[in-house]
Amino acid sequence: MHFLISPNAFKNSLSAQEAAEAIKEGLLNSKLNCTCECFPVGDGGDGTAQLIIDKFNGVKIAVPVLDPLGRRIDTTFGLIGNGNTAVIEMADASGLRLLKPEELDPLRLSSYGTGELLRSALEKNVDHIIIGLGGSATVDAGAGLLKAMGARFLDIAGTELRPIPEDLFKLDHIDISGLDARIFQCKITVLCDVDNLLLGDKGAAATFGPQKGARSSDLPKLEQVLKNISDAAIKQTKKHMDSVKHGGAAGGIAAALYAFFNAELVNGAEYFLQLTNFEDSLKRCDLLITGEGSLDEQTLQGKAPFAVAKSAKAKNIPVIGLAGKVPLIENDDLNTYFDVLISVGHEPSDLNTAMKDTRANLSRTGTLIGNLYALRSNK
Repeated sequence: MHFLISPNAFKNSLSAQEAAEAIKEGLLNSKLNCTCECFPVGDGGDGTAQLIIDKFNGVKIAVPVLDPLGRRIDTTFGLIGNGNTAVIEMADASGLRLLKPEELDPLRLSSYGTGELLRSALEKNVDHIIIGLGGSATVDAGAGLLKAMGARFLDIAGTELRPIPEDLFKLDHIDISGLDARIFQCKITVLCDVDNLLLGDKGAAATFGPQKGARSSDLPKLEQVLKNISDAAIKQTKKHMDSVKHGGAAGGIAAALYAFFNAELVNGAEYFLQLTNFEDSLKRCDLLITGEGSLDEQTLQGKAPFAVAKSAKAKNIPVIGLAGKVPLIENDDLNTYFDVLISVGHEPSDLNTAMKDTRANLSRTGTLIGNLYALRSNK
């Protein structure tokens, strides 16, 4: 048998590449005579840019930027396609993983560093920029990024405001006359792993604010800031940040990139598979194994395991899904795309222990899958 191993990252445990290697190790240690191809996948979430850079043997460019709290850090972006395309991971400059738990406060955090990465990419004379938005720490509708690119945020008296939600309650208009004009000569593709709109009960503040440290009392404030920026964008660009699909991704930065820089917002998983020619590898396999931390109904909302499973089922290729958590009750929608769902835990444990054991659990599960297929082939 030939297995195609295409997991997403197991958040806070393993990268997609590490997860794929663990599953491969387990299969090759089993009693089954098999071959494996590791094809880790992303959907715009944290780590997607690195997968793209690795897939195309790209180069990394070191850049000093400001983190979400305005501290200078060193990070990178990638160049692929003979240096014509830049690949940026927002989380590398403005990500949750750059902050301690006690530092999470979306009212004070800025996406300025991601704007610095954009500007640095333009210095390389690229004509295409791909941005992965997952793992962001901010809910500033791209205000920090816009500031780094030359925008100014002003109150009704014309006083300039800091580009953080704490100050942008007083926003009256945005001066975009100083925006770096090179950005308008560049195609921008934004990989999104959520469909949420900018505003409302399922918008950037309500849905993602609490995950980024916002208290319940902060949410109306963040919502108002997002609306202020959206209203200002309509005046300046005639584009509606509040109605574009995926606009709520990364605290609204997706909507800002769309409105101010004419960016294309795409389903990150589908774009990733097309860009990396996933179909070529799929044609050669007998069975697909995918997975991530949790496989549930949310997986069907555009996550990478759903995208690869959908592609496999279109070719009548069986699909096994591995996760730390799977539904206890059978789910017909999931069963449409996943022939088998397996929870990889092998003994009772708390969450922290389970996450530390992810690699061993994936390898052991790979071995179990191989041994089961070996039993079948020996009949």
